[in-house]
Amino acid sequence: MLMPARIRLFTLRASSLLPSSSSPSPFSLSFRTSISHSHSAPSHHVSATKTPKISISDTAKFVRTVLFIPPGTDPEEVTDDMILPGSNVVLGPYAGDAKVKEVQFIGSSIRPKDCPKDDRPEFAMLGRSNVGKSSLINSLVRKKEVALTSKKPGKTQLINHFLVNRSWYLVDLPGYGFANAPESARMDWSSFTKGYFLNRESLVSVLLLVDASVPPQKIDIDCANWLGRNNIPMTIVFTKCDKVKNSKGKRPDENIKNFQEVIKENYKIHPPWIMTSSATGLGRDELLLHMSQLRNYWDN
Repeated sequence: MLMPARIRLFTLRASSLLPSSSSPSPFSLSFRTSISHSHSAPSHHVSATKTPKISISDTAKFVRTVLFIPPGTDPEEVTDDMILPGSNVVLGPYAGDAKVKEVQFIGSSIRPKDCPKDDRPEFAMLGRSNVGKSSLINSLVRKKEVALTSKKPGKTQLINHFLVNRSWYLVDLPGYGFANAPESARMDWSSFTKGYFLNRESLVSVLLLVDASVPPQKIDIDCANWLGRNNIPMTIVFTKCDKVKNSKGKRPDENIKNFQEVIKENYKIHPPWIMTSSATGLGRDELLLHMSQLRNYWDN
């Protein structure tokens, strides 16, 4: 049954949660140093102040609260080379073939109940209307104009299904927060898209796209918190990681860190996240690998 599989995927993640008090405070973009330090040999330098030794269990706590541990992976056995670059995602045993060999547009649905009913696993892309969602879809499948790109926010106003490799779906959802769509096309995002999240049994994970070139936006934070409260699996995909809006703006890595600091109040364990850029291809292969391990576990 698909619903038990979805619950199993979320429950597996939730079962490793630690109390908030044991969570480390920093959400660094580099985890390799922290993990390597935990296993480093003791220093022979004698100091008047004793530095507490970090145990394996402390490392496991760090791994559990900062990194995304996929199904089938023991936190105690995580090593540096298992972490996907530009992310907090650990590559586990369910990771498989991540190549996109073919993609086919299946159709657009006005209502969630009109979506395909063949029970193939699917990943739903969601984000603000100018976050670069269509560009990322085109980058993932390496085909231009598979998803419509436009300078006018709010162009996607239906649930669009793309069949990848004849085995799983990539779903393009309407962007939230758009204001330039025609009055007749505007919709109640709460009832339209949230109904899809709550009732779509074949949904493996939501890919929440967040613009890393700007400071954290309330609308993105509210969306992430809503998904968390409703136990909907989510991966945060930071877009535009190659850009800085202006000379006084913060770097993408600073905005990413700040976003994580804000949402950590609602998450005992931080959700998986990956840095991407449709312009440079950053994070494309890593995101597909991450999706492959979630998808293969779902099918198991």
